Amino acid sequence: MNINQLDTLIALSKMKSFRKAGDFLNLTQPAVSAQIKSLEDEFHTVLIDRNQPITLTDNGHLFIEHAIEILNIVDELKQKLSDMNETPQGHIKLGTTTSIAMQVLPRVLSYFQNQFPLIKTSIHSMPSSQVISSVESGFIDIGITYLFEKKPTLETSVLYYDTFELVVSPEHPLANNRHTSAESLKDLPFIMISPGSAGRKFMDQIFKKLNITPQIIMELTSSEEVKRMVEINLGAAIISKSSISNELKMGTLKMIQVDELEAVSHPVGVIYKSDRYLSTALQQFLNDLKGMSESQFLGSE
Repeated sequence: MNINQLDTLIALSKMKSFRKAGDFLNLTQPAVSAQIKSLEDEFHTVLIDRNQPITLTDNGHLFIEHAIEILNIVDELKQKLSDMNETPQGHIKLGTTTSIAMQVLPRVLSYFQNQFPLIKTSIHSMPSSQVISSVESGFIDIGITYLFEKKPTLETSVLYYDTFELVVSPEHPLANNRHTSAESLKDLPFIMISPGSAGRKFMDQIFKKLNITPQIIMELTSSEEVKRMVEINLGAAIISKSSISNELKMGTLKMIQVDELEAVSHPVGVIYKSDRYLSTALQQFLNDLKGMSESQFLGSE
């Protein structure tokens, strides 16, 4: 068994095609097939169901889990050896939601990559519910997300506090109001982000606390989609304040103050595994994040 075979198996499991895996790895299709067959022969098992589309067998799923662990160990070894040269370099895999990525990351990444050009950063956008599990599994190195609860396996650090605000289209009947009561929310048609997301969790908590059953007319998978629907006046939404700064500046959304919403803030922070080795690249990135002021994250600088 060699590292290239593990990379090939992982690529094949994702792309479900010998040809696509070969194109991705710059290998011929027979070479991909030969590497998988060599693994299967060495471990006396079948890893791939070769019917179309190609899928992993049960043994293949187990093998992949350990293959990822092995590759993570190899990456860590490479990073430790690199750190011995005292040159910040390596690969950082960062996971966050689409809205946080669009609002927060350009600010820190532009500086970070100019200062440390040998460090490569990959951004993985995912639902907030997956960020913590992806950090725990080692799929990503660092997560930036809403901090729900402390876990002994994770280190956390608050970066800023966010609130959730009522927003409407400029053509909405409430658009000229600067303030409305919590009671009025029960009469509004709402566009919501899908259940299971951090934003939806917060909204459900708020409505429960206010003893309101919202009129939900549409559910979408991301806050970006929600904003687009609100902009064309299909309904109102309660959405992260940090994600609407551009729309408020352009005037495509109007924010209506609701005291009960603004009274509750939600911490957004960086998370990483407590027991993991922190390369110089990761340490530098964490230091840069923690060194930013809250106003930089919220876009009010």
